[in-house]
Amino acid sequence: MLADDMAAVNALIRERMASEHAPRIPEVTAHLVEAGGKRLRPLLTLAAARLCGYAGADHVKLAATVEFIHTATLLHDDVVDESDRRRGRPTANLLWDNKSSVLVGDYLFARSFQLMVETGSLRALHILSDAAAVIAEGEVLQLASAESLATTEDIYLQVIRGKTAALFAAATEVGPVIAGAGEPVVAAMRAYGDALGVSFQIADDLLDYGGASAALGKNVGDDFRERKMTLPVIRAVAAGDTEERAFWTRVIEKGDQREGDLETALGLMRRHGSLESTRETAYDHAARARAALAAVPEGELRDLLSQLADFVVARLN
Repeated sequence: MLADDMAAVNALIRERMASEHAPRIPEVTAHLVEAGGKRLRPLLTLAAARLCGYAGADHVKLAATVEFIHTATLLHDDVVDESDRRRGRPTANLLWDNKSSVLVGDYLFARSFQLMVETGSLRALHILSDAAAVIAEGEVLQLASAESLATTEDIYLQVIRGKTAALFAAATEVGPVIAGAGEPVVAAMRAYGDALGVSFQIADDLLDYGGASAALGKNVGDDFRERKMTLPVIRAVAAGDTEERAFWTRVIEKGDQREGDLETALGLMRRHGSLESTRETAYDHAARARAALAAVPEGELRDLLSQLADFVVARLN
């Protein structure tokens, strides 16, 4: 239903990631953009606009904006996390260098703001610029809370609402805004995007401890090696005894990780049911996303958005 719109978004992305004076920019950007990502975020913007009857062309610019913001954060994330794999391919910072990844990410952020302004919608600019700020804030909060067993579930949710759900929510909110939809619909679509984003990130964090490397597009266990306090770990730590807490202190806070520690961590998570409870939490947020759609116009696109909420957790099966 959105194939033509998505083709227009992809064409616009290729056009705007070009640089007359710095050929490294399209080289680095194309490596990530052309790697076959799911394009969920721009798809959400297109669907939300069309769902609300939008017939113009600015939704394409906003969808490209969303993808540029997302791609910029991935380039920066891989530098911060010292990752070597993204979307099943070597990361840009591994193929080029950290400086190139950071600066090209900055370029994409700048391009995203150019695209926002071209729509002439001050409210859309407000929504997406706010999201960009919240994403950066979420990344810094994650940096501050990483490697600390004091990280709570509330802090974790705050982190993922910043680093992931904020862009999902903005992507679904700007669609009805440029379509001139009523405030109840705008609020419902934002709530849908927020719940979908939370569910998506929780599922990603769970897959890191039980997914297939090929399906993830990254290495299984990366979060453990990077000492991130994601929900499965937080719940296993909270339920653990003194001996188990000593293990978590060694591998997470002190960073003293040895052969077999990942398997030990998985065993503790299974013992305390933290993997299963995390799965249930992901499904719960997916259900909230579906429920939010009750306030938006009926039709095939609404049904597809509901199915999308099922898709983000179906990866856990």
